[in-house]
Amino acid sequence: MIRRLRALAPSREQLEANPWLSRLAPYLADPKLWCWSRRGVAMGVAIGLFIGFLIPIAQILLAAAAAVVLRANVPIAAAGTLVTNPLTVPAIYYGAYQLGAWATGMSATAAVSWANPASVLESLGSIGLPLFTGLAITASVSAVASYLLISRAWIWHVAAKRRGARLIDRMRTAK
Repeated sequence: MIRRLRALAPSREQLEANPWLSRLAPYLADPKLWCWSRRGVAMGVAIGLFIGFLIPIAQILLAAAAAVVLRANVPIAAAGTLVTNPLTVPAIYYGAYQLGAWATGMSATAAVSWANPASVLESLGSIGLPLFTGLAITASVSAVASYLLISRAWIWHVAAKRRGARLIDRMRTAK
């Protein structure tokens, strides 16, 4: 799984060549930001999802900056923002609006064509609070859940690997 993530994640050179990230280039040289550790990867995914859900513009830049500040894996944080893309945004925003309307107690009856960005922008005044509330809830829950899930899966994987190694050692010494 880690090999697949490494293949999908942008390289240090790609991120440093990005004109939007040029100010972060001196900070991106720290090897800890590129380390594939349990904490770094879990924190990177959490940062990427949080920013990807909550902030609609400059997501990769903000995720990279947050990863530098929080000492997380930068390519994973940048890749995590891709959860929101032109194919997923309408469904995510509709679901977040419904969740926010429920959480705030407001009615979810605003006539908005979620497939039409102009309609969404025109109705932003009436849908703003429920939409932002739903996005904040979604971002927070997904960030915490992904951090805990990745940390647990990583710990389980390492423990299983160690058990397998011990079993192989026992079989070799038994012969």
